[in-house]
Amino acid sequence: MNFLDTLSLAYRTIRGNALRTSITVAIIALGIAALIGINTAIQAISQKFMESFSSMGASGFSIRYRAMFRFDRGELKKEEKNGRKLKKSNTNQPITREQAELFKERYDYPAKVGISLGAGNSFTASYAGKKTNPTVRVAGGDENYVELNGYDIEGGRNMSEIDISSGRNVCIIGKDIYDKIFGSGDPERPVDKILRVNNIPFRVVGTLKSRGSTFGMSRDNIIIIPYMSVVRFFAGSASNTFNIGVKAQEIANIETAIGEAEGIFRVIRKNGIKEESNFLIDKSDAFVEMALKQIGWLTASAVVIGFITLMGAAIGLMNIMLVAVTERTKEVGLIKAIGGRQSNVRWQFLLEAILISLLGAFFGIVLGVLLGNIVSMLMETGFVVPWLWVFMGVLICTIVGLAAGSYPAYKASRLNPIEALRYE
Repeated sequence: MNFLDTLSLAYRTIRGNALRTSITVAIIALGIAALIGINTAIQAISQKFMESFSSMGASGFSIRYRAMFRFDRGELKKEEKNGRKLKKSNTNQPITREQAELFKERYDYPAKVGISLGAGNSFTASYAGKKTNPTVRVAGGDENYVELNGYDIEGGRNMSEIDISSGRNVCIIGKDIYDKIFGSGDPERPVDKILRVNNIPFRVVGTLKSRGSTFGMSRDNIIIIPYMSVVRFFAGSASNTFNIGVKAQEIANIETAIGEAEGIFRVIRKNGIKEESNFLIDKSDAFVEMALKQIGWLTASAVVIGFITLMGAAIGLMNIMLVAVTERTKEVGLIKAIGGRQSNVRWQFLLEAILISLLGAFFGIVLGVLLGNIVSMLMETGFVVPWLWVFMGVLICTIVGLAAGSYPAYKASRLNPIEALRYE
């Protein structure tokens, strides 16, 4: 018997035991589907994180209020750091408009500085009898807000320094807003129209390109207005602290830019030499790095789940192959009686185990990719195929087949042909 004869016989045997084969294939497919499905979803999530939270690029950072920074009723605490005592600043004061504007004025490093203030997420926009649901996000910003937050102007213009300094009632609207109120199509159509935001009139000066959604939440359902307009009209719902965004011109100088920013803002915030900064500086890619680290743990969990399932499948496959050896004892004796060698019998059982495992791999990979791409569809990241894990799935299933089939194949190959032919 040559290899093709052995392979053909193994294939016919698998077809002849359809129910047993189907159950084993299903168990293996579930293990591979779990492994591939979770990793497909994780890859989609990773892509979305990269798109969503790196809008300023690696050369950007933000300065924000250190929320809930309080110890023992506002008393100053001391801690050891590098051999010297540092006081922890405990003023618990939000960043004020004056502090943010003073930083923007004093920070002379080659970079763009933006000031922002969140107004809230439950606003209504209306024009000529048409209105949105009360789910619109209103953000207060300056002339640099659009660039620093990863948006692009599609129609009209950006807010100017004069718009900000003079406190004009102007706004830039996201795609969801102008599609809902002005109709999809020409992004210039809303420009110069008077849009009412919670009944406050704002002249539309620009429209934004679509940025899609993150975890089902649209990033286009936004209206950007000058931060002073937030203070003037929406102080009741606004955040209690301003945020500062900075985008350095050169990525190589980002650490120097951060160091200079911290030094200037410590003076503005009146932090003493021995006092810890009562504000935080976040690099734009820091959140992505942290999120990807957590996603790495998810990947490890997926691998563990997949391997546990496949281990169970391997044990099940080995038991089934051992039963097959017992059931086909006379067949093995016949093969040996007509000149079949031990290697022929061994390869037949090994190939059966490997073919069953690879069938499980095929169905598991297809199912896993389809299930994982449900998450990808929800996140609008396009069709994702984790090719590395597809290859790993095939390799793992081949190893499972070899491991599960080795002992039954060895046992079958060692059968005495005379005793095997007498077996009832």
